[in-house]
Amino acid sequence: MILSASSCDMCVYYVYDEDCDGYVCLADMDEDDYMRFISAKDKGCPFFRLDDEYKIVRKQN
Repeated sequence: MILSASSCDMCVYYVYDEDCDGYVCLADMDEDDYMRFISAKDKGCPFFRLDDEYKIVRKQN
């Protein structure tokens, strides 16, 4: 599933960094990937993974 860049707050790679006191993207992206991401017309992130906090709980039930 590819969502827009504005959906970063729901992504597993979007985490809080105490050093910079803000949220950062920890997706393993090289320079080419980043250039494709910022120049894409659809602005969909190929690294987006939904942060499903309840996935483990559903497996336990």
